[in-house]
Amino acid sequence: MTRWWTQTAGGLPRTFWYLWTATLINRLGSFVAIYLGVYLVSVRHFSPAYAGMVIGLHGAGSAAGAVLGGVVADRWGRRPAMLAGNLAAAAAAVSLGLSGHPVAIAALTLLLGLFLGVARPAFTATIIDVVGERDRLRAMTLNYWAINIGFSIAATVAGLVLRFDPLLLFVINAAVLLGTAALIGLKVPESRPAPVTVGQFTRADRGGLGTVLRDRVFLTFTALTGLAWLCIESSVMLPVALRSDGLPASAYGPIIAVNGLMIVLGQLFVPRLIGRFDRSRTVAVAAVVIGTGFALTALADAVWFYALTVAVWTLGEMLMTPANSALTADLSPAAQRGRYQGVYSLGYAFATFAGPTLGGLVADRFTTDALWLGLFGLALLVAAGNLLAAPSRARRIAALRTPAPPPSPARQAAAV
Repeated sequence: MTRWWTQTAGGLPRTFWYLWTATLINRLGSFVAIYLGVYLVSVRHFSPAYAGMVIGLHGAGSAAGAVLGGVVADRWGRRPAMLAGNLAAAAAAVSLGLSGHPVAIAALTLLLGLFLGVARPAFTATIIDVVGERDRLRAMTLNYWAINIGFSIAATVAGLVLRFDPLLLFVINAAVLLGTAALIGLKVPESRPAPVTVGQFTRADRGGLGTVLRDRVFLTFTALTGLAWLCIESSVMLPVALRSDGLPASAYGPIIAVNGLMIVLGQLFVPRLIGRFDRSRTVAVAAVVIGTGFALTALADAVWFYALTVAVWTLGEMLMTPANSALTADLSPAAQRGRYQGVYSLGYAFATFAGPTLGGLVADRFTTDALWLGLFGLALLVAAGNLLAAPSRARRIAALRTPAPPPSPARQAAAV
């Protein structure tokens, strides 16, 4: 076990562990994002339709903030983006807890999502900056592990806090954001790389989102990732399937808990399992596993069977997430890592909206079985897309790793 732990977590820089701790602290107190819908309906007595709209605004703000934060991280630095995002989000969280007007709640929720989104690309870009290429898969896996540990604990504690005093949801969340900012401010140095010219990316340190939006290899990767996450996010339709099989809706909690339990207990074993394989092919295999899990859901008719299907697609998620994170780092020019991270996050933002929305439409118009089989087909298309894209990604990664040739004497003379 000592040797395994050393191989899993040893040799990573101290700055990474400060970031890892900040991730854990941040997720331990992420009460508002988890219980906002419950708070609006049960405490403020708004309609479910209004609560759904507000939650959607939080997601939209987070997506817009991630793009903005990526630009800030590349132009002005990782620390300004992380500090400004967390401090502003803390103020928005407290203001949201004190507000009772529906328009103010909607506006503050949008701002909260925006400020949280601003900090995230800079955070991931800093991990990529400080961790060497060989260790990035391990680092991303450890960070994902911290996210899930914090989320699992927060989901439990937030319910108790809500019963005691709903305002504490927002106050504790704000305190955690301030603590995250303090840890980053005291212990995490600026890591933005110095401007360099690498391969064809001669202007990677300048401009806005143009380089990212012209990068078809990366945009294809982001789209495929978003479709894979759409499959996973569609799992919110499981209670509908349980009800159609005559099973209690309360069984959804223990069934979906399999997802978090597997990730927390097993995620640290993933790097050694997939580290030696091509990442695009790993993601393709993961997509097939995810699709298989949902195909089996169409056959499930008992609680244990549903739990088994969740275990199958969770295994695919565990394989996909660190491989995708490492691929994002590999495909991002050093001076534009923030912007690339911001655009990459749009794939997940799309999935969090489209998965429940389209899943609900398919389940309502047809059946949940049609939804699960459709997700299986979509997952196979994602797998095929990743296999077809593997050669172009390999060429792009090789180009990014190849230093640009020195300028010719004629160009040097012209520059003088």
